[in-house]
Amino acid sequence: MRIRNGDAVAVGPGKVDLLEAVRECGSISAAARSLNMSYRRAWLLIDELNRSLKSPATQSEQGGQSGGGCTLTPVGETIIRLYRDVEEEARRSCAKQIAELMKLIRP
Repeated sequence: MRIRNGDAVAVGPGKVDLLEAVRECGSISAAARSLNMSYRRAWLLIDELNRSLKSPATQSEQGGQSGGGCTLTPVGETIIRLYRDVEEEARRSCAKQIAELMKLIRP
């Protein structure tokens, strides 16, 4: 599922995966590495997400001795929860159609 804001994808599977990685890793760079993604790509996705929202999903801390980092805001946590809830509901509601689609895929 993707939610668009004009031409931009405001929320989609890649951005939710990235938010979960940021929550786990504590930084955009570490999250990007964990997803085999460039730091630039991850930063652009986070920036696009935050610009699409009324309140940002992440909060970055500047460098220093600890090297900075990035954490999720309550909005970021809510996005993950709601998105995963929608996925689960779709999985339950569309189990028959998903099973039929799976029959079309090579083993």
